[in-house]
Amino acid sequence: MNNFRNRIRDLREDMDLRQVDVANATGIDQKTLSNYETGKTNPDSTSLIKLANFFGVSIDYLVGYSSINVKNNKDLSTRLEKIVNEINELRKFLK
Repeated sequence: MNNFRNRIRDLREDMDLRQVDVANATGIDQKTLSNYETGKTNPDSTSLIKLANFFGVSIDYLVGYSSINVKNNKDLSTRLEKIVNEINELRKFLK
């Protein structure tokens, strides 16, 4: 779960949060969270669910199984719609 510790740290830092902030919000002990980030221990399924919900990402993304940061089909649909709009804008330049 190397990607997990990188993703959890990156998500936390992107939100300008300290480990203690995430610990307080999720109910995961700060030392346990630190151990996840350093790779000393791996999270159990309950912790993965709490962290994914807190950060608004899928568990697949959190553990590095997927590089796509979407939580559900609605998020994916919204992301695809934005991509289609960008492609249509780029097509205007080709004409």
